[in-house]
Amino acid sequence: MNEESTHTTAAVSSSLLGQPVHEAAERLARVVHEGVRTMPEDRPLMVCKPQKIESWRIFKIMSEFIEGFDIISRYGLAASFFGSARASLDDDVYKHAEELAKRLSKKGFAIITGGSSGIMQAANKGAFEAGGSSVGLNINLPQAQHYNPYLTEKFGFDHFFVRKVMLTFASEVYVYFPGGFGTLDEFFEIVTLVQTKKIRKVPIVLFGKSYWEPLLIFIEKTLYRERTTIDEKDMSLYVLVDSVDEAYEYITTNVSC
Repeated sequence: MNEESTHTTAAVSSSLLGQPVHEAAERLARVVHEGVRTMPEDRPLMVCKPQKIESWRIFKIMSEFIEGFDIISRYGLAASFFGSARASLDDDVYKHAEELAKRLSKKGFAIITGGSSGIMQAANKGAFEAGGSSVGLNINLPQAQHYNPYLTEKFGFDHFFVRKVMLTFASEVYVYFPGGFGTLDEFFEIVTLVQTKKIRKVPIVLFGKSYWEPLLIFIEKTLYRERTTIDEKDMSLYVLVDSVDEAYEYITTNVSC
């Protein structure tokens, strides 16, 4: 931190102490706007941005939204696949994802994934080998990011939240295989958007009973029965399947454009 920033930070620290919260908040807002990078350790308990936002970043975000929506608008019927990037070629879930994607692709679905390895690769492979559209919406990271070799179109985003919006609005059906935090985050994102009617109701398919049942039991027992934080109808927003045939039949029966 340079001398000017140090001086400004010290001045802010002394001026904030003893102020009402709303006045301190206004003062912090002005400091953030002026570009101060750090705040004093004895600041009031509130959160502020560490530095002002550069205008070029806003335009970069806008451009990613435009390019992303341009890509997904090319596909009239699509299915998004989610799941662990660590699934290996020998895993049953990998084989199931590949087979389901292949069958949906032959039915006219574009297959959209995060474009990387594991379940994403399996789904893209199924679509690619079926001669269908296989799309990868990846993320650009400081270290080299891996694209699987089964993509007919790919795009790399710099911002996770833009990529998430694209994956959210890309499809007419969302299929979730076993995965980690990212998979769970993407599942709850879609369920919440449907529950709050921010997007229309779409098929949400959870593949693999041994993986998903403990979570669904928790949702019913704790969220619905004990805490009453959701309604009974909210548990009908998704369906649990355990075979490719079951998933395929449900999707093709319930998808509408």
